[in-house]
Amino acid sequence: MSNRQTIHTDKAPSAIGTYSQAVKAGTTVYISGQIPLIPETMELEAGDFKNLTRRCFENLKAVAEASGGTLADAAKVTIFLTDLSNFADVNEIMAEYFQQPYPARAAVGVKELPKGVPVEIEAILELK
Repeated sequence: MSNRQTIHTDKAPSAIGTYSQAVKAGTTVYISGQIPLIPETMELEAGDFKNLTRRCFENLKAVAEASGGTLADAAKVTIFLTDLSNFADVNEIMAEYFQQPYPARAAVGVKELPKGVPVEIEAILELK
């Protein structure tokens, strides 16, 4: 018998492929990459890079809460950027969502992301 369960919430964008919003295995939650889609409309968020990044974190937050956790439970965050010059803005926005001790983090420069967005963020939570 598996201790694995899928997580779904209408407060985050629906999966647009063959994946789940998150999978909880024991006390670990693996949240799929979130792009700046508005959950209610599945349309891209409008605005500048900071606004798009906030939407990604809001989507992550919603999935984290649906799993029984919060972003404070994040052990690792991975941020994919099509332009690494946006890294300072990511740091600024991330500080709005996380407090010390911060999770481990990787920022990865990529050529492109789904729907042409400039940022995608995934997280791994360890629930208490």
